Amino acid sequence: MTSTSLASGQRKAVVIGAVVGAVLIVIYLVAALSSGDTARSGTKVGRVDIGGLTQEEAVAAVEQVYAKRASRDIKVVAGDVTVKVDPAQAGLRLDVEASVAPAFGRSWSPMSLLTAPFSGQQLDLIGTVNELALAAEVEQLADAVAKDPVEPSISVRDGKAGLSEGSPGVTLDTEATAAAVRQAFLGKRVPVEAVLVETAPTISPEAAQAAVELADTATSAPITVVADTVRATLSGDDIGRALSFSVQGDQFVPSLNGAKLHRAIQDDLAAIETAGRDATFKIKGGTPRVVSSKVGRGVEDDELAAAVASVMGNPASDRTVTVSVGVRDPKVTTAQAVGLGIREKLSSFTQDYPYAAYRSQNIGQAAQRINGTLLMPGETFSLNDTILERTVENGYTEGYVVGVGGVFQTDMGGGVSTSATATWTAAFFAGMERIQTVAHSIWISRYQAGLEATVAWGIFDLKFRNPYSNAVYIQAKTTPTSITVAFWGTPEYDRIEAESGPKTNIVEYKKVYNESEECREQGGIDGFNIVVDRVFYKDGVEVKREPISTQYKAAPQVICDKKPKKKKDKDAQQDQQADANGEFDPDASPSPDATDEPQAEKPKNDGSSPSASAKPSKKADPAPAGDPNEFSN
Repeated sequence: MTSTSLASGQRKAVVIGAVVGAVLIVIYLVAALSSGDTARSGTKVGRVDIGGLTQEEAVAAVEQVYAKRASRDIKVVAGDVTVKVDPAQAGLRLDVEASVAPAFGRSWSPMSLLTAPFSGQQLDLIGTVNELALAAEVEQLADAVAKDPVEPSISVRDGKAGLSEGSPGVTLDTEATAAAVRQAFLGKRVPVEAVLVETAPTISPEAAQAAVELADTATSAPITVVADTVRATLSGDDIGRALSFSVQGDQFVPSLNGAKLHRAIQDDLAAIETAGRDATFKIKGGTPRVVSSKVGRGVEDDELAAAVASVMGNPASDRTVTVSVGVRDPKVTTAQAVGLGIREKLSSFTQDYPYAAYRSQNIGQAAQRINGTLLMPGETFSLNDTILERTVENGYTEGYVVGVGGVFQTDMGGGVSTSATATWTAAFFAGMERIQTVAHSIWISRYQAGLEATVAWGIFDLKFRNPYSNAVYIQAKTTPTSITVAFWGTPEYDRIEAESGPKTNIVEYKKVYNESEECREQGGIDGFNIVVDRVFYKDGVEVKREPISTQYKAAPQVICDKKPKKKKDKDAQQDQQADANGEFDPDASPSPDATDEPQAEKPKNDGSSPSASAKPSKKADPAPAGDPNEFSN
């Protein structure tokens, strides 16, 4: 081959190579410039195939499948509470544009362009979160499920100390729960388990046991009190009634009520004492007026309490104290009373109830002891301490209370919870600081759901604190069918209102059959949860909101008979219709034959208070059948 032909072939190869290269460059440029117009084949966002779609078409396809689902409520379960979280209110939004965006845009990588027809992507859904909105939503759930730990409590009865064990509380881990809701937003709509944290009581079992031992020692023997020419004896029971324990840090701190000790030996001290009195108030014409104090002479309560406390840990052979006799200054003088700020009514609440002799007696006793309470700034009110233990000696009788499983039974002081409800509701609207309120385990229809209270001696109490810089005076009075509690002082808010949320987590009641002779029939009551907000207004503007969550259990329908055998369909339908006709109606008026008392015993409703000084009866009134609200506590 000649050199001329060789050179010609080389030139031809170069030209062909240049042409091929130019064609490849053109193909590359065309592929690169058109690479972002449509998604690669096989590309998916979630489970939506967007291969071959433009970006606008891909957004529409993903929205069609996921937008509606993303807007559905997210169920969050926190113990016994289940709530639905609205994603929009919680600041959760599906960002479809951001979700499909990685499938589009030009690529200049030759390898990427070569593999594009065969390399579809799997893209995740992308959401945006407004952290402040999500945190606010989770905080509402935290308020609904939070339960303070119950501290152990010590009560002394008949000279013997008893310990009621405490129980842990529950708080919501808001950060972990928010993270779980955030993660569940773009996942399957299955219930989200909130993250709950158990909080232990501050008083340890060891500290509680040490306090019980101290109480047992304090009441193990009498203490002799020497005052001038008088020798008086405080029994172990006297000491026990005056002894109480308060929680300070992680310890129980004992204290003695000097007034109770003084009352225990007042007959012995009468020979050397002259009675005085504290200043108090009388409401006349809707205006509080001061009733002057009076100086007395005798043994000072505080000195007596300090002296007894100094020897109550001693053995029986060394339990004698000497106290002085001098001026007994009133705890509240006339001048002090004038400056306490008792000027106008803060709140008033009347709770009605069906007449029953035991209610008149027990509620009348409680009201008599509540009436005239002067609550100083920062002082805590205890209903149990105020109305005393429900015993015959203290003027109480047996009545109906909510028993185990929501079934009513008799116990001392039945009906006293009506006074607790009236007192707490009035305190609620007066702005008292909530320390301990316990609702009935079941809802009683004459009470406002979530805005009522009950008490049980030695188990739980009604406690609230006066948060104001002025004192508060509490007035209580009764009629045979109502109790009214009013708070007087200096208002610090324009008004305080209650906003009730809907009933949630409704649990239908069940039927219970009972063949015993002691059986008392009662209608069923559904269980539910409810949140009541206490809203404070000042200068016409809301300044504070306090949510109070209450959970009511279902109370069974009690039927005093054998459980019937299964019937045929027709009979079963008739039974269901009969059940529906006899279902508990919370708004129905009681029928004349469903009252607590025989009709002959019902007094004239003349507005007068029932006598609290009448000799108490120990026997409960006969129980009615039917509506449990007619004989509930």
